[in-house]
Amino acid sequence: MRRGIVFIAMALTAGASIAAAQMIRSGHGGAGAGDYAHSTTAPDDISGDAILKEPGQGAFAALAEVVRVLEADPATDWTVVDFAALRDHLVDMDRLVTRAVVTETDVAGGISAFATGDADTLASVLRMVPAHAAQLSTDPRWTVKVTAAAEGVALRVTSGDPATTARIRGLGFFGLMASQDHHRAHHLAMASGKDVHRH
Repeated sequence: MRRGIVFIAMALTAGASIAAAQMIRSGHGGAGAGDYAHSTTAPDDISGDAILKEPGQGAFAALAEVVRVLEADPATDWTVVDFAALRDHLVDMDRLVTRAVVTETDVAGGISAFATGDADTLASVLRMVPAHAAQLSTDPRWTVKVTAAAEGVALRVTSGDPATTARIRGLGFFGLMASQDHHRAHHLAMASGKDVHRH
């Protein structure tokens, strides 16, 4: 019985040591937590091909990507670069996607949606939705109508084509907001001071 207890104790000790080593190795605790934090070089046992591409947070990643592009372009005019504007826009995007309260209703040929939220979210909705609706309206497959009011924004997207109607309803408000893949070019233009429709 005593041998069994000793064996269990040894196993628990070994397991704890392994867990502690894993925690330190991954940078989640102990003195090792800061070993790789904000290090400018990769750990010796990790090849260059294995280095992560994602800086850890979506908005930060978007900013970092634009930094890389602008730094690689010798024609960048740093006197007009505006990362604060891009950051504000990314905050608007986040609020729209995560905090807006949206009511959708099927109408003939598509959907009608109304987006609102708290004061900060409403301000983002009022900046984002009308500007993106203008981008949506460049698509000849559907008709877009947007109405902004003090309490929110109404968006109506319709089509006479049944297949396009199904697409509109499948996309819904948030899918429509994410469609027309102009966001990356828009973000680069905004940060570089060349934005033509800042929102």
